[in-house]
Amino acid sequence: MNRAIIVSADPEEASLIEQTAQIEGFGSVAVITGGSEARRLINGEASPDIIIIGTPLQDEFGQELAETAAEETSAGIILICHAEIAEELADRLADYGIYVLARPVNREALSRDIRMISTNLSRMSGLKESPEILGRIEEIRVINRAKSVLMKYLNFTEPQAHRYIEKQAMNNRQTRREVAEHIIKQYEN
Repeated sequence: MNRAIIVSADPEEASLIEQTAQIEGFGSVAVITGGSEARRLINGEASPDIIIIGTPLQDEFGQELAETAAEETSAGIILICHAEIAEELADRLADYGIYVLARPVNREALSRDIRMISTNLSRMSGLKESPEILGRIEEIRVINRAKSVLMKYLNFTEPQAHRYIEKQAMNNRQTRREVAEHIIKQYEN
């Protein structure tokens, strides 16, 4: 059964998203209003197939929740935000594979994005069997996490963080993953 988590402080929007997800075949839909509660559910036993976040939430904006979910799950993620910031957020979140949808939410656009994510998840489920692909996916997650750390603590842009990791890997004759793990360990611990 396809499992969806909807995180939105707006009950009207949450209802529209829930109905659309159910129409698109998601039988198990959890609706939550805050980021901290969503984190507990996302890290629970049954991993969701899709996570839809309507910003702002009760206890946070929602961007960090989307980034964390992208790093820690294989779920497809949609972030809904005001049209004025949608393009900027889409640029920032592109590396995480997060879809950004501008308000006002259009049922057809939401349905299209949910179908697209479902299709991609179906295609990827066959690829997940390969240990090489799983290793590569994990490497990408670690590198993206290190980029986020550099952006957070050293105020790098995403391209600067990418170049920094590449250069450190070449200079120190290490893999990008080794450099990324060192960066995470240095700043996060």
